[in-house]
Amino acid sequence: MDGLRDFLSNYIDWIKAFHVIAVIAWMAGMLYLPRLFVYHTETRPGSEGSERFKVMERRLLKAIMNPAMIAVWILGPLLAWLTGTYLDTWLQTKFVLVIAMTGVHGFCVHCWREFANDRNTRTARFYRILNEVPALLMVFIVILVIVQPFS
Repeated sequence: MDGLRDFLSNYIDWIKAFHVIAVIAWMAGMLYLPRLFVYHTETRPGSEGSERFKVMERRLLKAIMNPAMIAVWILGPLLAWLTGTYLDTWLQTKFVLVIAMTGVHGFCVHCWREFANDRNTRTARFYRILNEVPALLMVFIVILVIVQPFS
């Protein structure tokens, strides 16, 4: 395992770069999908507009959000292991917030399935509020990463 760590340590900057890219892609989706849901609620189930939103939501989730989230979950813990920061309180706190973000992602998947099956029962206001949750989590996560208040 030390040999692997030594080898990967030569690529920490590359791993960080791809981790940040994955985070940006994931957050773009996390901020956009609930907004699509807001607009989707304003369409009649089965209508041309509703079907268009279904395609947009599916592509966003399957082509961007899911792969980006997976990359975040692979690269983030890898960086924590390579740098030894997994012992730091700020990173452990960040980890809890990333788990919460993953939970919001999972809830968005649930909502997407409801829309895909024309069974949404939530209002546009609900999705507007949901849209703020990833933004708040992101603010706290970025502060933890940059400020590292518990170091």
